[in-house]
Order: sequence, then C-alpha cells, then structure tokens
Amino acid sequence: MAKSKLFTDEDDALLAELGVEVEQKKMVTHTPQEERVIAGFEEIQKFVEQNRRVPEHGEDKDIFERIYAARLDRIRTIQEFLPLLVPLDKQGLLAESNHPKFIEDTDDETLLAQLGIAIDSAEDDITHLKYVKTREQIRAEADYIANRTPCTDFTLYKELFNTIKIDLEAGVKQAKLLIKQAEIAENDWFILNGQIAYIDKTYNEFVNNDDREDMRLRVIFDNGTESNLLMRSMQKALLKDDTARRIIPINAGPLFADEASDDDLNSGTIYVLRSLSEQPEIKQYASLLHKIGVTGGDVQKRIVNAKLDPTFLLSDVEVVATYELYHIDRVKLENLVHRFFEEARLDIQLNDRFGHPINPREWFLVPLFVIDEVVSKIKDGSLHRYRYDIGSACLRKLDR
Repeated sequence: MAKSKLFTDEDDALLAELGVEVEQKKMVTHTPQEERVIAGFEEIQKFVEQNRRVPEHGEDKDIFERIYAARLDRIRTIQEFLPLLVPLDKQGLLAESNHPKFIEDTDDETLLAQLGIAIDSAEDDITHLKYVKTREQIRAEADYIANRTPCTDFTLYKELFNTIKIDLEAGVKQAKLLIKQAEIAENDWFILNGQIAYIDKTYNEFVNNDDREDMRLRVIFDNGTESNLLMRSMQKALLKDDTARRIIPINAGPLFADEASDDDLNSGTIYVLRSLSEQPEIKQYASLLHKIGVTGGDVQKRIVNAKLDPTFLLSDVEVVATYELYHIDRVKLENLVHRFFEEARLDIQLNDRFGHPINPREWFLVPLFVIDEVVSKIKDGSLHRYRYDIGSACLRKLDR
C-alpha cells in the first residue's frame, strides 16, 4: 500500500511501524534550456490537439502554424533532446511515420526570419527561439487565443471585409484605440494584431470559475481564418495588443443633414443628377440612369455648362437629390459610393468638342430610391452588410 502524498518524518516512521510502504516522491528538475524545449514542444502538442493534425508549412497557413511546423522539424533533428521529449510524446509527433513527406527548401531559421521571429545569436538552436514561452506562461494562457483554422465559408464574408476596408478608407468608419476592456457582441469589428476581426457569432454562455459571465465566440479574420475562443480570452488579447482597435461608425453629428450646427465644418455636397438627353441609348434609361458626384462648391454652378461637357453626357441635367457633408473626406466618400455601384456603372463613350473620346465614369443604372437608401446606410454604418443587385435594381442583404 502506498501513500498518496508527502508526510513528515514522524508520519513516515509511524507508517513504517504499521507496515505501510512509504513512497518517496521523486523530484524531477530540468535545466532552463530543457524547460524551454519542453515548453516549445507543448505548444506544438496543443496545436495538434485542437486541429487534429500536425502543423504544416506553406504561405497559405497561419503564421503560428508555420512557426510550429518549423519548430517541430527542428526538434526532430536534435538527437540530444529526444530522450527528454519522447516520454511526453503521446501523439507520436516524433515518430518517423509522422514526419511530413514534404518540407519547404527554406530552412527553419530563414523561414522564421521571414516571419519576423528573432533567434538568439548566442546559441543557434531551438532552445533560444525568443517566441518560445515558459511552461508557466503556456498554462496560464491556455485559452488566451485559440488556434486559428481556415474559414471554409469565407466567401460569404469576403465582401463584408472589402466593404469595411472601403469604409475605413473613406472615413465613414474609424478604428478607435481601445483603452479599457472591450465589450464584445455579434457583428462587432476589431483590429487585432494588425488583422481585421469580425465577431460572427456568440454561443454557449456560462459563468466561469471567477463567477464572471463568459461565452464562446466565432471570430473571422480578414486573412481567411477563423477562431472559436472565449470572450474573456478575446478581451485579454485586445488588451495585450497595444495597437488593438474597435471599428465603429464615425460620430460626426449631422453627417448628412439639411442644416448644420454652428461648429460643423462643411465638407461639400453629394449630388445626384438625371440626364435630359434625347439620345436614344441614353433616354431609354431616363428613370434609372443617374450621375452621382461630390463637389465642394455650388451644385448649380457645377452643371451650368453640362450640355458642352462629356462628363454630363453632352446634355442638360436636372438635380434630383443632394446630401450635405460635414467632417468627412468627400473624395473618399465619393469613391466609396462609386465602388459600391461598380457593377451598375454605365459603359459609354462620347467625343469631346475636340473629337477626343471620353468615357464618363460617374453615371450608374441605379434608381433614386436605392441611392437614398445607400446614403442612409452609410450614415448608420450598415452599408457593409449589403450589395447592389443590378438584376432587381435593389439592395440585397449579404448572407452570413
């Protein structure tokens, strides 16, 4: 019979008299170098456990997977550490049969250098890779960030990411620096470690060991990967990243309004024009064809010589809608609207008064009510959830 914990010397003597075998606990110690090797191997094991495969090389792989793949290759070549790691290798990662059949020609050090991972020049071996955490750090951050996997339905989200980037460029949305723990909900957008992250879904709410509410998140990243992790882990990651941002609509007061307040700086006007051309190829689209532009001046002055300007299809036009802009880059906003309606752009060529061919670029086959709807969605920050369906001439919400 063996006892299950350590006892004092007096307890040991008493147990011996009673015929109970005293088991002396063996204290296993490792050098700092061995601890780093074990820590690096345990990170690889965690990846394999969560992804059910060994990490692989390749430019299409997540940066951490490529690091783990390089590290595993390196570990397998260092014979002196195999006796240390083989007893821990429950997944058979060090077995010859599990070695990858293809390994990139680039050596581990070159690959890691390309990835921006530094190696301690004092000793060129796996134990001095600076990205290897201690075992204590790994255990403390076990669920800090779940390993990312390829997002198999990323095509459903690609347009969302493209639109959010356009919104940022146009100044319709801003990336606001996080200075405290972030509240997280579905459809939230963040920038984490330089990548745009979309909170697609929340599920499995529960109370953790600290009596705090927590839940699982499905987070999709703009590089086509996803991660299922705890909300608290996501919050910790955002706090740890000094450059983390929340993407939100710009609160610019009356972004589109009939009147401005005293402290609003006018940025210009979005104007929508209808052509009065009698040319058959243009007149047939009279109710659907509109020019969408932005000017910092007076709209009426802008169109005074329209019939002489190929930009206005060499005909008079009428103003059918205007939207005043405040505190926003009007050029970027114009580009945003034009790109949104790209598929509906009119493809026509006219000659100017000198006979030079001109392709007007600001005319679109879009009904006025749709333009008004797009402006409203730019204002409330929801345009990225829609696309223009040229077939039905209306907005369609993107599937998620």
